[in-house]
Amino acid sequence: MPEQIVTNEELAARLDCTPSWIREVSGIEARRYAGAQESVVTMAVAAGRQCLERAGLSASDLGMVIVSSGSADRRFPGPASSVAHQLNATGISAIDLPVASAGGLFGMAIAARLADSSGNILIIASEKMSAVVSREPVERAVLPLFGDGAGACLIEPGVHGARILGSVLHSDGAFADDLNLPFDAPLTMNGRSVILQASRKIPAAIEELLAKNHRKASEVKIFLMHQANQNLMDRVARAIDAEPGKFYSNISRYGNTSSASMLIAASEWWKSPGPEPNDLICFAAFGAGYHWGALLAEF
Repeated sequence: MPEQIVTNEELAARLDCTPSWIREVSGIEARRYAGAQESVVTMAVAAGRQCLERAGLSASDLGMVIVSSGSADRRFPGPASSVAHQLNATGISAIDLPVASAGGLFGMAIAARLADSSGNILIIASEKMSAVVSREPVERAVLPLFGDGAGACLIEPGVHGARILGSVLHSDGAFADDLNLPFDAPLTMNGRSVILQASRKIPAAIEELLAKNHRKASEVKIFLMHQANQNLMDRVARAIDAEPGKFYSNISRYGNTSSASMLIAASEWWKSPGPEPNDLICFAAFGAGYHWGALLAEF
């Protein structure tokens, strides 16, 4: 995470609103902003290195790198090749996944299906959303929601730690215009449409996945979800009849870091309190496109 903390108080004065209004509509109290010398690539490299260190592996042990970002600073090449180069992961395939918000989840699901043939796969999601939402004209309903950061996950062939039981992935381009980011233009978001669609589609994906694996929501130890909005996470918990406390939340401190948020949340939870044997873990995300889905793992 970048070091710079930006509070609601700082943004409220700029947006002619109150800090409490930001908190009430989103659950966010602060977010991190990357500095001028920090980029999608530098944050991705830092997260990737931390992940490899925690796994006790080096870049030479990787067979593929997947980098998700909806806020890359150029059309092509995407950040994946630069990230792989700076990690010293020489000669392996480096794939860009420009799926905002749901990119970390999609990367994990894709890697789980490729690991047996490709070997260890490092998935990184990195976002510098502050550069996007600060473009003029600034939207009061958009700027306070987003922050910067990167998260990473290692998918290995075989069973090491958590075993991925399965995933479901969906897309619907009919609403693509309701949440999109043109190059060199402000982010466009129909907040009503996003909340309405996400509050229906995420619970449906979770229930679909649990049914496929003959599990119930009550059996899940923790739900690690894209940190889009605290109110949305509470809606999803109610929809599947799960305890709100089972949905890990750090949105109050970091805001919505788009595709990085789910992996950042997972990394924090993994450190404390972390999984125990036989724990069932459910990942879920929804984002622009619309793209959404869920992934189930057992420790």
